[in-house]
Amino acid sequence: MNRMTRLAAALVLSAAFAAPVLAAPETYVIDDSHTYPRFSYSHFGLSTQQAKFNRTSGTVTIDREALTGSVEIEIDMTSVNTGYPDFDDHIQAEDFLNTAEFPTATFRSTEVIFDGDTPTAVEGELTIKGITRPVTLEITRFAAMTHPMLQRPAIGADATTTILRSDFDAGRFVPAVGDEVRIDIAMEAIQPE
Repeated sequence: MNRMTRLAAALVLSAAFAAPVLAAPETYVIDDSHTYPRFSYSHFGLSTQQAKFNRTSGTVTIDREALTGSVEIEIDMTSVNTGYPDFDDHIQAEDFLNTAEFPTATFRSTEVIFDGDTPTAVEGELTIKGITRPVTLEITRFAAMTHPMLQRPAIGADATTTILRSDFDAGRFVPAVGDEVRIDIAMEAIQPE
């Protein structure tokens, strides 16, 4: 090899060995004890009613180097908690959540949107009562750190979206009871051991 060829080969090999190793995607498991989807809606124009679901599971995968990620969440719709057991039963009926036939709702991401290395929104598909609609979860807060108690990597986020309950065959009493439902989710997820 002539001198120029050897020099070029050496530069290529040096660059290859000097290139940083890209971080692998990291997967986190939803912490059910600190993840609560909440929903709110107008009740006859008198007040904004609020309720939550007590049981949520799923995973979040994030690669902050490649700026990609995925989210899969399953909500146990039978765990609805309005603060009033009779009303919990009422909204699980067929014309609202119909939990006898559809005990879970799911969210599956199609894209995670970043600003720099911070996720700011998650586009995906929400399925309630077997009906799937596109939604965008706007992330209002995101954190990644070592969990202070468990000493394992953890992430947390607050996110929100608004849906029409009539889009999910749950529109009884619209418009007297608001069709728009705001969903807020406080989520924490931890890397498995």
